[in-house]
Amino acid sequence: MITRRAILQTGAAAFSATLAAPHVARAAGKSMKIAHAANEVHPGHKLATSFAETLEELMPGAFNVTIFPNRQLGGDKQLLEGTVAGTMDVTAVSGVLIPLVTGRQGMNAWQLPFLVRDYDHFGELALGEVGQKIQDDLREAGLVSLATADTGQRHFLSVKDPVASLDDLSGMKTRIVPVPLHKQIWETLGTSPVGLPYGEIYGALETGVLDAVEINVSSMLGENLWEVGKHFTLTGHYPWHMTTIMSDRYWNTLNDEEKAAVTEAGRRSVTATLTYAKTQDAEGRETLKSKGVEVLALTDQDAMRAKVSGMTAEWAAKDPLIAELVAAAG
Repeated sequence: MITRRAILQTGAAAFSATLAAPHVARAAGKSMKIAHAANEVHPGHKLATSFAETLEELMPGAFNVTIFPNRQLGGDKQLLEGTVAGTMDVTAVSGVLIPLVTGRQGMNAWQLPFLVRDYDHFGELALGEVGQKIQDDLREAGLVSLATADTGQRHFLSVKDPVASLDDLSGMKTRIVPVPLHKQIWETLGTSPVGLPYGEIYGALETGVLDAVEINVSSMLGENLWEVGKHFTLTGHYPWHMTTIMSDRYWNTLNDEEKAAVTEAGRRSVTATLTYAKTQDAEGRETLKSKGVEVLALTDQDAMRAKVSGMTAEWAAKDPLIAELVAAAG
């Protein structure tokens, strides 16, 4: 079985030779469906499109890829469950849900608060040995993980009152993904966490069900959240990692050349996505300002870091892969 690690070990020359081998049996236009829950301006869509574009470069005409964005085939959890079950070919899903659905805890490492410094740091880790180990671990759940990328550093959006200090978070009804890690983070920071699906955020902010949401610039723009939330505090508390996963069922239909190509396409999509996300995060802030959003900094960011600092060691003790990423990040 060809893995990404095998490709890295054999090097670019061997990989090129594999793809250049004459008369290798190819499935002409083999159908591949890729689904995700994000809007087309979101880096999660870039993760999918860059993967498809690179795959076409590596094996022209070998795959007939169709991408379904915008929750067309379901939300994150539904897509992930479908990939585990083998009813989906390829999906790009929020990595925070993977431990919840599969029981594999390594993916939690990416969202330990303030562990990953920035987009470049994320890329070093994701494309390094520890990032590969976290991806390989998903084979135990019947998944082939092809890429993990930061699709936008998370910040804090509030509706009525701006959040300028840690005390301002107190009691705020804040949307979270209902997973243990997020619940612990936002309870520790003093908010009142509310678990809601991604597609319900706009309406909940508009009607007062929520006071706030921890969110990235891309989702602010893609979901038009700037229409209902006008106070955006730059906290950068953790990355929003998305992972491209292939079902074991689909992987097993591929020959060795095709497996090599999809593995390499996944790797290259990480760099393309990080570049896109980094640019969008910076430029998108100016776009938000032009739409009447107040963009401000937290005056006591160090206090926020200190409040959640004990969680790193606590979660590292839960799984050796989390501990390994923590060590590599330091």
